[in-house]
Amino acid sequence: MSSAALHPMLNVAIKAARAAGALINRASLDLDIIKVGAKAYNDFVTEVDHAAEAVIIKTLLEAYPQHAILAEESGKEHGNQSSDYQWIIDPLDGTTNFIHGLPIYAVSIALAFRGQVQQAVVYDPTRNDLFHASKGRGAFLNDRRLRVSRRTRLSDSLVGTGFPFRRGDNFKRYLKLFEDVMQQTAGVRRPGAASLDLCYVAAGYYDAFFETGLSPWDVAAGSLIITEAGGLVGNFTGESDFLHQREVLAGTPKIYAQLVPLLTPYSRVIQTAEEAEAPAPAAAAVAQPKSRRATLVRAQDGAASASE
Repeated sequence: MSSAALHPMLNVAIKAARAAGALINRASLDLDIIKVGAKAYNDFVTEVDHAAEAVIIKTLLEAYPQHAILAEESGKEHGNQSSDYQWIIDPLDGTTNFIHGLPIYAVSIALAFRGQVQQAVVYDPTRNDLFHASKGRGAFLNDRRLRVSRRTRLSDSLVGTGFPFRRGDNFKRYLKLFEDVMQQTAGVRRPGAASLDLCYVAAGYYDAFFETGLSPWDVAAGSLIITEAGGLVGNFTGESDFLHQREVLAGTPKIYAQLVPLLTPYSRVIQTAEEAEAPAPAAAAVAQPKSRRATLVRAQDGAASASE
């Protein structure tokens, strides 16, 4: 799709993502001089994360000064927080990969209007791959239209995931979940950047993806790209309320439906000690229409008959 045909707000998001990607690519040429800090155990942040976030916010607010911002490193410090429009930003998803020189990381930018994601960009700077979507207008990788895979059998499917890595994560329970999934699929992969993992489902590279412990900025953009490519996204019980639930399941409709029964017993139980003590979060800021739930139920029914 040519840039002239893109939604103006998506064009601004793409401009911001490419500016951040150029900065990240320059920094990757000399990783030894980059200052690395830790927000928490195994949760790293670099000066590159901060610089990339700053250039994204500057680009977005120059175009839309009245919009709200939710960004990984600076939270809600910028923009007009009472706006109906909110940009949800992860300036460098896959920081641990980045600081090791493993070229699997991305810039993720989504725009939500009254809680619904309308525009999405995930930019892989090492490959110059731009995944993007506007609500109702399809998902694309560069100029190529994306569709989820056509696989219908869980035993044939390739599934992406992310491993727990924070203190307090329930590793034993995750390993049991991993075992349950691994034995019923063709393979499980863990590259280390959730925003790209979601795009890989949209592109058909994976048939599904699941992970716990994710934040809104990890999944907001990728979730729209998946649904615009014909896939489903929700929490482990198949409901559309996933953005603030710290868990996500995405996939082709048939594979998604076969994974829901496998993942349901693990829903909302793999969490950090910190979260266990915190009050329950408010209702998701970004939820899909209620009709989605009916879609999921129909998909599950269809998958059940297809797999029998």
